[in-house]
Amino acid sequence: MAADSNNPELDLELLPYLRLYRNGVVERLLGTRITPPGLDTRTGVDSKDIIIVPETGVSARLYRPTAVDPHRKLPLVVYFHGGAFLVASSAEPIYHNNCLIPLAAEAQTVLLSVNYRLAPEHPLPAAYDDSWAALQWIAAQSQTSADEPGHEPWLKELVDFEKVFLVGDSAGGNISHHMALRAKSSNLGAKIKVVGIALIQPYFWGQEPIGSEITEHHKRAEVDRWWNFVCPSDRGNDDLLINPFSDGSPAIDGLTGEKVVVIVAEKDILRDRGKLYYENLAKSEWKGKVEIYETEGEDHAFHMLDPTSEKAKALIKRLAFFLNED
Repeated sequence: MAADSNNPELDLELLPYLRLYRNGVVERLLGTRITPPGLDTRTGVDSKDIIIVPETGVSARLYRPTAVDPHRKLPLVVYFHGGAFLVASSAEPIYHNNCLIPLAAEAQTVLLSVNYRLAPEHPLPAAYDDSWAALQWIAAQSQTSADEPGHEPWLKELVDFEKVFLVGDSAGGNISHHMALRAKSSNLGAKIKVVGIALIQPYFWGQEPIGSEITEHHKRAEVDRWWNFVCPSDRGNDDLLINPFSDGSPAIDGLTGEKVVVIVAEKDILRDRGKLYYENLAKSEWKGKVEIYETEGEDHAFHMLDPTSEKAKALIKRLAFFLNED
């Protein structure tokens, strides 16, 4: 969107996310609220903030259920939040209160939510690099003894590193996909085992409209504008970061893991991209199990905007089942 002619200092307004001023200042319009970590007395889930990469300041919020069998190791969920690569963090209330605590409580897992750096201050691929650094840090933690400096006790005491899951919503679903591809071709598997991937209303796109994108012109134009601001590449909506099926993209059967669930919402403009991902993975040479779960009558991120609804609770329960079904 062009700059506001009534404000000569405004360079760009990218609703609903941010305003960019000519002096380089970024004013975020949402996703900036902070909820402190700590024990949630309703669920018994505790949380704390940790620094993962001191050099870049990349942090994470770590969650653990407190009422667990001390002799049983728990799965680890590595969570990548959404926000179009532009906004949000683990501390944002709609994540901390409405998504991450309920998921850790329902699934009885340890959960590490990565706070990757955001565009435009940190252009892509910074978010992917930070997310990969987080996975490498986790892998290093799996090899660290309890008496070594730098070890994270919650991980060491509670986590089964043979049961790691990559989970993300929207932009975070996109990140989860790319991390699963990178993990397959790395030595990560020698230290931790990624057994599953959950993509919640994943942020994929493409130059050629499909499904509801063909008629939802306004929504289509919005997503076009968001992506081309975040990633102004020559390939536009067919950039390899946003379209997993464009020419030159890594083969989808190169995913690590044994199972995938793709979660979509009926009214979400991204729904048909999620369904396409499911369909292409299901007919590929990938050897794992892939499922799709669709919530009727709901739009993007509904489960965080109205977490007490029965449909939101059902989504969290479906995720918890996916994480524990073995």
